Amino acid sequence: MIRPSSNPQDSHASPAREPMDHTPLPSIDLNQEDAAIIGALERAFTSTGFVLVHGHGIVPDQVAAMRRLLTHYFARPLTDKLAESITPENYRGYIPLGFFSANSNGGSADHYEGYKLHQEISAADAICGACALYGPNRWPRQPDQFRRTVLDYWSACDGVSQRLLTLVARMMAIDSAWFLSLFDYPLTNMTLLHYPPLATGQDGYGIHPHKDTDALTLLFPDPVGGLWLRPRDSEDWLEVEAPADTLVVNIGDLLELWSGGYFVSTPHKVVNRSGAERYSFPFFVVPRHDVVVKPLMQPKPGFTRPPVPVGPVSQEVWRTNWRDTPPSTAGFDLGTLSD
Repeated sequence: MIRPSSNPQDSHASPAREPMDHTPLPSIDLNQEDAAIIGALERAFTSTGFVLVHGHGIVPDQVAAMRRLLTHYFARPLTDKLAESITPENYRGYIPLGFFSANSNGGSADHYEGYKLHQEISAADAICGACALYGPNRWPRQPDQFRRTVLDYWSACDGVSQRLLTLVARMMAIDSAWFLSLFDYPLTNMTLLHYPPLATGQDGYGIHPHKDTDALTLLFPDPVGGLWLRPRDSEDWLEVEAPADTLVVNIGDLLELWSGGYFVSTPHKVVNRSGAERYSFPFFVVPRHDVVVKPLMQPKPGFTRPPVPVGPVSQEVWRTNWRDTPPSTAGFDLGTLSD
């Protein structure tokens, strides 16, 4: 579901939630055969770029375990978390509150703390020398079962993404086995996120307006709300609402480019004015580092974007998260938008 408002920052000035009309987001059920859902999925990806996914196979216990993990991890003493901090040399670990800013050289800091994880790759694997985003993760000692809980959930998300990418290949009329091969040794990653509520009258974002620079994003939204999207050809922001067991999937810029603009990567942001702590764990599906993304379909009229080398642009996105770090002269689209 999406809840409309022309100015979400003003409309959430207090924790109370006023009743509003609801507009449905498209939805599919992965328990159905491909032929029964591909039309609805295609309509979703070419309209809002967002879809509610039922029958995804990620069991409620896995989602609940992830939510408990985040609550316990971010409640740890700050000194313990800082000992696990992310560094420019290793894009894995703890992200302090207000540490990262928009990828625009001067934007205000985002109001979240997080923990960054990438595809788990042995340090001895030769591919680690090809791209700095490959390698083993930094796994906290506390809470117990951190690594096992994350990897169990990661594996479940991999299964859903493989099914969705197969459907995408059918929509683009390309060989699905070849398309899936582009996701061998992926740069897929996940961010564990804690958004403290913004105070009454406090400006800013949990995460600034942006478009994802991946292929697909998988997310179970926090029940407190706060995820907003801006549909194509609209100036209004709409709040996403989904039942607790519903997976929200959205298109990223890479898939928009592969489709020649047929699929739409929709701007979105997080604004937490609920008065409650908000937690989420988005899963970003990204191809292998040496894949160069360019249209695999006839581009729509007016759609002109240069090819995107996955490894370099992925590294640039993370490099420019650090404050006062200007973007390179390569001209990559790093996803950051104005409201």
